[in-house]
Amino acid sequence: MSVSPMLVRLAAERATGALLRDHGTLYLVDGRVVHAESPASPGMDVLLTTAGRLPRENWDEAVDRAGAHRAVGRFLVDSGRLRDGELEICHLGAVFDAAFFALSPTSGPTRFRYGVGHWFGTVRPVSAEAVERETLRRRELLDAVWPYASVDSAPVVPRPAAPGQGVGARRRALLAAADGVRTPAELARVLGRPAFHTLLDVRRLAAAGLVETPLDAAPDATPPPPPPEWSPVPPVSDPDIALLRRLRDALEAHL
Repeated sequence: MSVSPMLVRLAAERATGALLRDHGTLYLVDGRVVHAESPASPGMDVLLTTAGRLPRENWDEAVDRAGAHRAVGRFLVDSGRLRDGELEICHLGAVFDAAFFALSPTSGPTRFRYGVGHWFGTVRPVSAEAVERETLRRRELLDAVWPYASVDSAPVVPRPAAPGQGVGARRRALLAAADGVRTPAELARVLGRPAFHTLLDVRRLAAAGLVETPLDAAPDATPPPPPPEWSPVPPVSDPDIALLRRLRDALEAHL
């Protein structure tokens, strides 16, 4: 099952350019994904500066001095602002996060602009197959936790915990930032976290009865129990998938 037949075709063609969809854009070089962005997903600037890893002025300097050369990522490393490994982990997290939303089902047109690049530059290209596979895995994980997607776009309204019900530190911070108005996407930006991880936490909170759920979630339906904190990935030999597993572990360790 392909989430984007055009992406598969462009990968086979080893195309370079920008794949534009309703919910975001994927940038390809020689058929491999090198960057992605979506209005639903915090960008690299938010992930780095809101979390306190990079002062805002350092980010602005990198964009000003290297953006025209499509080398912002390289500048951050060469200037000593980030280490290579830090940049790769953060950038891959941002790419897979934005790609998840950019590749969401849509009835709008999909277009490709040949030769278009992104000002951030290339860090580590990833195969289109790996991006599609990870997107499908994330969809399945969300549905396994709480099968009502309406919570993804609704304001997050906390509910009191039951006696003895515990909440991990990451979700406590999310609940503390939830003011009954902010949506999961807005909370992701406030907290400087990937949007998918925020959606996953919101669905887990919904399954645990710790946030209000929209009315279209049938009150008499019995939701599946929340899965453990980790989500298993079948062992594979594809180096991109091995990288995804390391990335997932690194991201979850820092969230």
